[in-house]
Amino acid sequence: MTLILVVGDMHIPQSAADIPAKFRRLLVPGKINQILCTGNLTDRATHDYLRNITPAVHVARGAFDDRAFPVSHRVEEQGLRLGLVNGHLMVPNGDVDTLAATARLMDVDVLVTGNTHRFEAYEEQGRFFINPGSITGACSALDAQSVPSFVLMEVKLRQVVAYVYQLVNDEVVVDRIEYNKE
Repeated sequence: MTLILVVGDMHIPQSAADIPAKFRRLLVPGKINQILCTGNLTDRATHDYLRNITPAVHVARGAFDDRAFPVSHRVEEQGLRLGLVNGHLMVPNGDVDTLAATARLMDVDVLVTGNTHRFEAYEEQGRFFINPGSITGACSALDAQSVPSFVLMEVKLRQVVAYVYQLVNDEVVVDRIEYNKE
């Protein structure tokens, strides 16, 4: 089993001060195997914080990143191909058909995307799509407020169990979603 932390759209310090303390207490070094970040990782200190959790950090460049992160990543884990993009180059943004076309082009079973600052997870055309939202709750062009969220994925033998962590009314709420590749 591989444990993957999926985060993104942090916008520290431009739109958010930090990752919420209640989330930081959950994200401890030594438990997570790798991190997929959908971009907008706009400060070096947060990048260093993620690398302290695990050195295996993959970042897709977002619209507000000034470092030379790649536009996309593709990794293989436990018989699944996972793709990582920010989504700011997709038109329309967050569109199901556009995301499905991107997943086909990248030849992935799971597509992780960001940019909307809203958590989403669904299965479409036999593939799993996940947007972790904004771990800081940073605002976006579409929403003045967003719910801070991140995803912890257990990947094993062509299966993903995604645990969605959201900070609602200052309480951490966890939901579980499963995807099985046929």
